[in-house]
Amino acid sequence: MLDRNRTIKPEIAMQLTRAADYAVRVMVHMAGLAPGARISRTALAASVDCPEQFLSKVLQSLTKAGLITSHRGNTGGFELPASRHRASVMDIIEAVEGPICLNLCLNSQNECALAGSCPAYPIWIQAQNAITTVLRGASIEQLAQQARLSRPPDSTGIEEAPRG
Repeated sequence: MLDRNRTIKPEIAMQLTRAADYAVRVMVHMAGLAPGARISRTALAASVDCPEQFLSKVLQSLTKAGLITSHRGNTGGFELPASRHRASVMDIIEAVEGPICLNLCLNSQNECALAGSCPAYPIWIQAQNAITTVLRGASIEQLAQQARLSRPPDSTGIEEAPRG
């Protein structure tokens, strides 16, 4: 029987990297901005509570994957194109970390010779499918909407305006 109250030891827990966590936070934050808004790396770092230098690498990965756009100059910054509001959490994680693979034996490049006789193999496949289904089913737009609903109203009434 599974003990749900068991403490998970961080050194052996399966987990995403900090980069993937920050990438999801960045995308959710940007999806909550006004359409066409641009935000600086410094402002993003403060908004998602991430060291600015570390965030640079995350932003490069997101830009390279086409999830965000980078603009230079006085009106520069980072922008979330309208079409990317529908990006899934899986899209973001894969942009930063590459394909998610629960177990090495599921990696298509390293087909497992024991797959046909291993009693755990079907469980790994089932777990992999469950993880990818959940992550593909969660869009940044949905998460940004949940964040707006759970956030107290802005007392300043100031919103970041789109730049042109």
